[in-house]
Amino acid sequence: MTHSTSPEAVPAESAPTASYFQRHIFFCTNERQNGEACCAQRDALAAFERCKLQIKAAALSGPGQVRVSKAGCLDRCTAGPVAVVYPEAVWYSYVDASDIDEIVESHLKNGQVVERLLTPAYLGR
Repeated sequence: MTHSTSPEAVPAESAPTASYFQRHIFFCTNERQNGEACCAQRDALAAFERCKLQIKAAALSGPGQVRVSKAGCLDRCTAGPVAVVYPEAVWYSYVDASDIDEIVESHLKNGQVVERLLTPAYLGR
């Protein structure tokens, strides 16, 4: 009799086949108490709410579709305000409502990354 040291595999019939949401966008809405720059100071909550309303109006919210969520600090403060879309792990830095509109229309609805709004990889805290 042979013994395996690896965990048992999940049976194929019970393994997940797809993500619960097609896309999930997280908006950093963190507010720093020490006066440091943060996404909350740059109207992140308004951007989150605008995105959420647009997704609902387009009937794109819910399982198998798009989820819009607030997040705490995403540790990209110098690039803020920021949002990240999963499962693609695409990071955006946005400035105004038209940027949010473009992210919704291009990426969340049509799967096309908005290249001009990508957060530079080297910008972190």
